[in-house]
Amino acid sequence: MEHRWSLSELYTSFEANEFKNDLKKYDELIKNIDEMAEKSTIDTNNAVKKLEEYITITNEFSDLYLRLFAFCELTLSVETKNSDALKYSEIINKKVAELAKASTKFKKWIGSLKNIEAIISTSQILKEHSFYLKEQVTQNKYALNEEEEVIISRMRNTGSNAWSKLQDLITSNLLIDIDINGEKESLPLSVIRSMAFDERKEIRKKAYEAEIAGYSKIEDISAATLNGIKGEVITVDKLRGYGSALEESLIISRLDKESLEAMFKAIDKYLPVFRKYLKKKAEILGYKGGLPFYELFAPVAKINKKYEYDEAKEFVINNFNTFSKKLGDYAKNAFDKNWIDAEPREGKVGGAFCENLHVIGESRIMSNFTGNFSDVVTLAHELGHGYHGACLLNESAINSDYPMPIAETASTFCETIVKKAAIKSSPKEEAFAILETEISDCTQVIVDIYSRFLFEKEVFNRRETSSLSVEEFKEIMLDAQKKSYGDGLDSEYLHPYMWICKSHYYSAEFNFYNYPYAFGLLFSKGLYAKYLEDTNNFAKEYDKLLSVTGKNNIADITKLMGIDIHSLDFWESSLKVVEEDINKFIELA
Repeated sequence: MEHRWSLSELYTSFEANEFKNDLKKYDELIKNIDEMAEKSTIDTNNAVKKLEEYITITNEFSDLYLRLFAFCELTLSVETKNSDALKYSEIINKKVAELAKASTKFKKWIGSLKNIEAIISTSQILKEHSFYLKEQVTQNKYALNEEEEVIISRMRNTGSNAWSKLQDLITSNLLIDIDINGEKESLPLSVIRSMAFDERKEIRKKAYEAEIAGYSKIEDISAATLNGIKGEVITVDKLRGYGSALEESLIISRLDKESLEAMFKAIDKYLPVFRKYLKKKAEILGYKGGLPFYELFAPVAKINKKYEYDEAKEFVINNFNTFSKKLGDYAKNAFDKNWIDAEPREGKVGGAFCENLHVIGESRIMSNFTGNFSDVVTLAHELGHGYHGACLLNESAINSDYPMPIAETASTFCETIVKKAAIKSSPKEEAFAILETEISDCTQVIVDIYSRFLFEKEVFNRRETSSLSVEEFKEIMLDAQKKSYGDGLDSEYLHPYMWICKSHYYSAEFNFYNYPYAFGLLFSKGLYAKYLEDTNNFAKEYDKLLSVTGKNNIADITKLMGIDIHSLDFWESSLKVVEEDINKFIELA
């Protein structure tokens, strides 16, 4: 299999004239923004004109920055040792750091405008960007002075950004030693982790043991990177006046604390339901008590089916078409135009992601496809992200930037479409396996995500005092897994190194990138229930919902669909949908 994405729509190479010309234009725009900030923020005269110019140049810069930076980062994600990509990624980040001063000047200037509502009402472009401007006023409360913001931005390039790149490098190039059928092999981490889905129990266990042993090669480096990143976050957040990294995350996510607490309260109440499923799965696989961690993704039905990539393509497109032709056409276009890099290989980072390239009206999707049904679901998930981006193409760059929790809604909704349609159309044994896969995925997004949230929260608490040792990271992770999984897992076979293989921990700008997945899953469950109530008209309302996600708070977005995310009842109603599947699974087992 060789299915690799095309990046030529961005640039044909780092030596291309278009890339070099855009780098020059990038410098010019930064200079223009700096000059504009110096002149415009002296006084509040001609505020409407100044704000219009600010919005226009910010959109222009956002598009250019995305084009340049995405080309570097997308290249690095599949070629982590690409020296040109590494070089230009650092150059671009270093230059954007110089905008911190201008950005802070504008933020403080906008925050000083006494009659912002009246000013916005006089201009169409300002009315279109009303939410963004008001958000700038709120963020002004957490902005330092210009010089301090510049220093922080510059230091991040040799601090947290460098630590993140190091972590990507060591995990993507880590080769795990494993003995399979008497033959010793050294395989990429992504391939080893995919063996968790293998039909053979001995392979699943060997892969788990090999993976755990393999992390010992990089555990010290990973601990150093995580300490460095989290330490920087704590320092910067204190300087800016955030109460915690979680508070900053919620503000950036446009989500209020009341909604998060309501969601976690409902999850905590339903944890016994998920543990009941895990113990039943353990029983089916021949274990007494809890399920060993390496059996979390074990197939429970004897299905030999493996998906060829082209088969997976048709499967996703056809099932998307059951929802809407627009969604099906989007997926077909993504496959046909080489927007997807599918195959696992050395030097390519693990996992999967989607990068929406608003500037060219396209997306790029990375996966590590090995033929399991879970890989098919992953494709659907990432295509959901891409479709979300497509629904925002009529918006400006500023208004297309949506927060993390709502980002996981479209992707999870697409997963649900594929799984539900597959269950209906598959033979009984295969349908049972898909049902179990759906429950397994929900368990990951609810129960495992909860453990990751608890882990990160405790890491931040301890990092306040000092750096953490490898043993402390492992201890915190195990404790978090015990609290979330309870007796659903065998306490002798947990995963103390989950903090190494989850790249989300290693970003200073996306702290607590875990609860958004739980939010997305449960919100999408509620949306899917509404879809079933009105299959003829729902798709248009759904597209409308996605199209406004870049310019509203999440609570206001959800109200468009008649959903109150402050209500415990809503979250419990979504969890009941999962409970029904679990009860059905237990009944059929």
